[in-house]
Amino acid sequence: MCGICGVFEFDQERVVARAEVHAMNQALRHRGPDDDGIFIGHGIGLGHRRLSIIDVAGGHQPLSNEDGSIWVLLNGEIYNYPELRQDLLARGHVFSTRSDTEAIVHLYEDYGENCFARLRGMFAIALWDSKDRKLLLARDRAGEKPLFYYQDKNRLLFGSELKAILEGPGVSVSTDEEALFDYFSFGYVPNPKSIYREIRKVVPGHYVAVTQNGVRDSCYWDIFFQPNQELTEVEWQQQLRQQLGESTRIQLMSDVPLGAFLSGGVDSSTIVAMMREAQNGGPVTTCSIGFEEDEYNEAPFARRIAGQFKTDHHERTIHPQALEIVDKLAWHYDEPFADSSAIPTYYVSKIAREKVTVALGGDGSDEQFAGYRRYYFDQYENQLRRLVPPLVRQAVFAPLGRLYPALAWAPRVFRGKSTFQSLARSPLEGYFNSVTIFRSDEKPRLFTGDFLKQVNGYDSISVFQKHYESAGTDDLLARIQYVDIKTYLPDDILTKVDRASMAVSLEVRAPFLDHHLMQLAASIPSSLKLQGRNGKFILKQAMTGILPHDVLHRRKQGFAVPLNRWFRKELKEMAYEEIVNAHDGILDGRMLKKIWDQHQAGRYDRSAHLWTVLMYRKWKQAFQRSSCAAYAAPGC
Repeated sequence: MCGICGVFEFDQERVVARAEVHAMNQALRHRGPDDDGIFIGHGIGLGHRRLSIIDVAGGHQPLSNEDGSIWVLLNGEIYNYPELRQDLLARGHVFSTRSDTEAIVHLYEDYGENCFARLRGMFAIALWDSKDRKLLLARDRAGEKPLFYYQDKNRLLFGSELKAILEGPGVSVSTDEEALFDYFSFGYVPNPKSIYREIRKVVPGHYVAVTQNGVRDSCYWDIFFQPNQELTEVEWQQQLRQQLGESTRIQLMSDVPLGAFLSGGVDSSTIVAMMREAQNGGPVTTCSIGFEEDEYNEAPFARRIAGQFKTDHHERTIHPQALEIVDKLAWHYDEPFADSSAIPTYYVSKIAREKVTVALGGDGSDEQFAGYRRYYFDQYENQLRRLVPPLVRQAVFAPLGRLYPALAWAPRVFRGKSTFQSLARSPLEGYFNSVTIFRSDEKPRLFTGDFLKQVNGYDSISVFQKHYESAGTDDLLARIQYVDIKTYLPDDILTKVDRASMAVSLEVRAPFLDHHLMQLAASIPSSLKLQGRNGKFILKQAMTGILPHDVLHRRKQGFAVPLNRWFRKELKEMAYEEIVNAHDGILDGRMLKKIWDQHQAGRYDRSAHLWTVLMYRKWKQAFQRSSCAAYAAPGC
C-alpha cells in the first residue's frame, strides 16, 4: 500500500519544482513509511510513498519502461500480475523487477487505455505517457483505493488523499455546499464530489485522461444485476465457494507478514476459513479487539472461530480514548466523515500492524448478499406499496407520518412514524429516507436560511437517483444494492477502512470485492440473497458445515462504539462547546440545542446526529490551518 501524488502542467514548457512534489509526498508519509521517490519531467512531477509488500528490494517507484517514455505510480496490489507478466514476457517485453507495478507499464504499451480493464486487484494508478503528453488516473472497480484531483486553468494536481493536494503551492479551495448538504444526509461525501468544489474524486471503475486539451472521464467497468435462473441453489453454493476460494487465494501473495481481521461474524469468519483452505491447513494470523461493554463485544465469537481454525490469534480489549480519537480521525479523513465505526477500525488496524503488514477483511459482503437489516425493511415496505395504490398511500400514510410519535428509542418495527413516512414515498424515496442521518423534513431546521439559499433547492436524493435509474434491472432489491455499491460501499465502508488502516501503515485487502466474485454475486437471484428476515442466505448456505450454526445465524452486531454514553459522559463537556456553542453561519444553533437536550434527557438517541455535527466541526478545525502537514501531531 502506498501514497501517490503529482502535478501536471497544461503548459508543457513549465517546469515542476521538485520541492512542490516533495511537500505533497511528505503529506502522505503515513501511507508509505518504507521508501519515497520523485520523477520530474517536462510539465510533469510524480511522487510516491511506499509501503513495501511485493518485491521489497526492487519495487521502487516511480517506475518506467526501458526507454523512460512511460512512468507509473501504483497504490494497491495487482493480484493477477504473475499471469500478466508471463503473457507480456511471451510478447517480448523485458522486466527488470518482480513488482506488480512493472506489469502495468508493459500492459499499457500493448493495450493503451484498455489496460485497466485487464487488471485484477485494488488500485489507484497514475500513468504518464511522455510521447502523447498524457496523464492517466485510474481507480479500481469497487473503489478500495482513493484518488483525488484538483484542476485550475494552469495545472492539475492529484493525490491519494486531499491533504497532499492541499500542500500544493497556490491551491485555492472553497467548500462545496452541495457536498456539505450531502454529508449531513449520508455521513460521507459521495463521489465524484469532495468537500471542496475544486477537487474531485476519480469514480470507481473509471479513469481520467489529462492532456493539454483538458480532462476526459471514461468508465472501464460496471456491475450488472442480471439474475441467472438456470442454476439450482446447490449449484450456486458450489460456484460461490469456488469463487470465494480463488479470490482469497490470489490475495494471499505477499513478501511480508500477512493475516486477517476476525470479528467472529459471517464475513470475516468466511475469509479466515478460505485462507486456511488456501494454505492447506497452514497457520493463519488473526487479530481482533474486544470491548468491556457486552453489547459491543464480539471477542468471544472471534475466539471461537480462531480456536476452530487453529489460528495464531491476537486479541486485545480496548478502552477508546474518546477525546483523543476525534482529532486524530478528523485529520486522517480529510473531509467530514461520520461513520463512528472508524474508531474500532482504527484500533483493530493498530493492533494488527504490530503482527502483520497486510490484513484480509470481510468488507463488501453485506452490499452484495443483502446483509444489512435495512434491506429486509425495504423489502417489507415495498410489499406494502404493491398492495396500496400511490394516491391512497400519500393520502393515508403521509398524515400518519406527521402525527405519529417518533419513538426513536424503540426498535424499528415499532417506529411507525418512519415507516409511515417511507410508505407515503416511492421505493427510492423510501430507501433514501431510511438511510439518511438528518432527514429531508429536518434539513430546513438544521441549516441557516443563508446556507439554504446557497444550495438553492438541491436535494441529496439526486445522488441515489442517477444510480437507481441506471441499475439496469427492475428488481427493487438489486437496484438499491447497485446504489449502495456505487455510494455507501466506496465512500463510507472502503474510505473508513483505507484511512484507518493507512493511519498505521497497514494494507487491508477485501476478497469479497474481487470483481469476478462481485459479478457472480450480481448474477445470483435476489430470492437466494434475502429470504424473509434472513439476509446473506446463499452465503450462509454455502458456508454451512464449514462455520458453526450459531455464527452463521446470530444477529448481525456491527462494529460500533458507545456513542450514546459518550455524549452524556466522556464527550459531554467538549461536545457541548463544539456542537452547541460554536456558530458558523451554516448550522442553526436552535436545532442543535434541541437535539442536544433531547439526547441528554434520554428521550431520544441523537448520538448519530451529534457525532455527525461534531466530526464536521473537527474537520473545520483541522483544515483551517495553513498547512495540514503541520497539523499532524506525533502519533498521527
